[in-house]
Amino acid sequence: MTRLEPGVASLDAVDEVPVWLEVNGQPAVTWMCTPDQLDALVVGWCFGEGYIDAKGDLLSMRPCAKEPGFWVTVPAERFETVEGQERRRVLASGCGAVTTILGSLSSVARRATRPAVPDLARTRALFKELFARGERYQSTGGIHAAALTDGTALLAHAEDIGRHNAVDKVLGQRILAGERPDDLILLVTGRISGELAFKAARARIAVVATPSVPSTIAVDIAKAAGMVLVGRAVSGMPQVWEP
Repeated sequence: MTRLEPGVASLDAVDEVPVWLEVNGQPAVTWMCTPDQLDALVVGWCFGEGYIDAKGDLLSMRPCAKEPGFWVTVPAERFETVEGQERRRVLASGCGAVTTILGSLSSVARRATRPAVPDLARTRALFKELFARGERYQSTGGIHAAALTDGTALLAHAEDIGRHNAVDKVLGQRILAGERPDDLILLVTGRISGELAFKAARARIAVVATPSVPSTIAVDIAKAAGMVLVGRAVSGMPQVWEP
């Protein structure tokens, strides 16, 4: 057992702070998150929730000087609706944040083309690279990670105490760079929940892969979206769900 001297912080503890967001003057979400890449977190969450489709839709973004938080402004029509329907807010499945999930699978954004199952051996190699980049994971073992890849190289990478936050951060990196995540592969270290699958579908992601497994709702959403899911992706026997 390791005993700490009084006043000495544990090197094994993972940073966790509350960060709030207001959209068009209304409270939208409070994340319990790892306090880095916060601009990407805000932009990625707004993108995943349908408040923006591109960087240009973000009319303003201003951090609070007194505490971790942001004010953003988006077009009024995007604030009221998502995918042409009135927003409904429910508790998220994973992190307890307030989010939007559409009530009908017929409303899930569907891809125009059917994606191919990725090279599973290459996917395992990309997960090895993702884990190798995980500085916080290597020092604590208590954090999630996500990455976007074209199947050849990692294009964006993030770590966060919340698996959904890590996904929002990599989506945000892409949007801030003026790029879209369409047709890319999303790698996640935790299970694929319904909320995560919904965000990936809206982002037109082709494949979501995890060393864990998807939930049943995630499988239903992926089929409706025309998206491939890969479970147990680092094992010798990956599981593939095709639309």
